[in-house]
Amino acid sequence: MEPSFFVTGGAGFIGSNLVKYLLKHQPAASVTVMDRLTYAGNMDNLQDVLDDPRFSFVEGDIANPVDVETAFKATKPTVVFNLAAESHVDRSIDGPREFVRTNVMGTFELLEGARRHLSRCGDVERGSFRFVHVSTDEVYGSLGPEGYFSEESQFQPNSPYAATKAGADHLARAYFHTFGVPTITTNCSNNYGPFQFPEKLIPLVILNALEGKPLPVYGDGKNVRDWLHVEDHCAGLDLVARRGRPGETYCIGGKNERTNIEIVETICRVLDERCPLGTDRRSLIRYVADRPGHDRRYAIDASKIRSELGWLPGRTFRDGIVETVEWYTSNLDWCRRIHEGVYRRERLGLASPAEGA
Repeated sequence: MEPSFFVTGGAGFIGSNLVKYLLKHQPAASVTVMDRLTYAGNMDNLQDVLDDPRFSFVEGDIANPVDVETAFKATKPTVVFNLAAESHVDRSIDGPREFVRTNVMGTFELLEGARRHLSRCGDVERGSFRFVHVSTDEVYGSLGPEGYFSEESQFQPNSPYAATKAGADHLARAYFHTFGVPTITTNCSNNYGPFQFPEKLIPLVILNALEGKPLPVYGDGKNVRDWLHVEDHCAGLDLVARRGRPGETYCIGGKNERTNIEIVETICRVLDERCPLGTDRRSLIRYVADRPGHDRRYAIDASKIRSELGWLPGRTFRDGIVETVEWYTSNLDWCRRIHEGVYRRERLGLASPAEGA
């Protein structure tokens, strides 16, 4: 049976990279994307595959049951990758309602759609179907200076974004145990790479530093994240869909822990080598007030996906960040079109505790 992939959120950062990975590595596959094309969903991200006869696009909303049902009936997928989500922590502070709608209710509607789809399938199709729910390590809360998140870690979300993703993870688990939908959940560390919307740390710093603008760093800059190149993440998702066990969770991490200030300083050094500004770009760093509920450290123990499925990240962080800087500096037209939309690299996540609806 030739694989038919249904990728929700496929016009976003991770989703568009996954679409390209699947089309490149599975030549017999077809890929359908459904995306609502909100501020972070951009058809420019899919420009390279729009003419591929194996690719199709549907504009739709995962929280709309009619859109979901129509897409399932048209696609008849063998694998669903659920990447449609509101994902920026700062935006979840400013307006949590949309995060609940998309991340929780949207996942619910997709799971319901999958359940109905399976009821229409024969035994062979039911046996090969997989629903891969893509989540985040932020559901686990904040680590101390030692230790790692694993599949056994307790959920302790500290932001509205993390809480909605945790709720969606629980729904995916419940639909496996209650209804037999063959769900698999992945929890990844911070992604970086091409086509990332410039509200996130790495592209924001690259673009500001290119233009000699201030480089905002939250708090003392010593919050730690485990960084994962998006193509390494896509390779892990592909493996999980093909070889992962339904009902299981797999943590995917890059084993690249860096403080935020280390990330910013690394980008400054790379840009100073390639695009000299006439001054050390580290002088542009500005420490700003920390955001509410800012988790101190995330780090992933990826030994399960490594031992069971043979996944390993293919890039060192140095190689990955150089490649990412070069992509952004070579794709300034893409960045310009993004900025002509609704985002101007302004500070987000400043709502007071009583604000945000």
